Amino acid sequence: MNRLENWFCSSAYWRRITARRLLPWLLEGTNLGESVLEIGAGPGAATGELAKRVTRVTSLEYSHRFCIALHSNNDAANVVQGDGSALPFAAGAFTSVIAVLVLHHLRSTGAQDQAFAEIFRVLKPGGVFVALEVPDGWLTRAVHIRSTFVPVFPSGVAERIIVAGGSKVSIKSRPGAFRVRAERAGTI
Repeated sequence: MNRLENWFCSSAYWRRITARRLLPWLLEGTNLGESVLEIGAGPGAATGELAKRVTRVTSLEYSHRFCIALHSNNDAANVVQGDGSALPFAAGAFTSVIAVLVLHHLRSTGAQDQAFAEIFRVLKPGGVFVALEVPDGWLTRAVHIRSTFVPVFPSGVAERIIVAGGSKVSIKSRPGAFRVRAERAGTI
């Protein structure tokens, strides 16, 4: 992430927007179960809100600096430093996985596909994956100058998720964002 993203995602404003607008829309009609894996937790804008909804939140973050801040600011969260395309967890360890504005920060579509495969590996049968992403466009690209930005396109993501082991994929858009929801086949 670049300086602008780091600053904005660490702001109280972003934390409020995440809690009041993004998470309610993203999680609408979704049962997270008792254990959620938050991929790319960043500075923790969603972490505290997730901890209010489930028994156990495990936050995975690539940045060592953000991991330290997450650990000190979110007592309810188990913080793990790692890469979303190589999850350091056992198969079937979580009832849900959430990724808020993370997938486009992976280095390639191949890394995104590996992340999808890893997500469905660590989900219990019947578990749910939800993601919030931004559409490709000139403004999105401008915000991501000097940052990794590999767009996830709503038109092709369902097929990629099915190949990775997901089912019941749904995509819903609104101005400036879209959400993806999918389940791992089976029952919990």
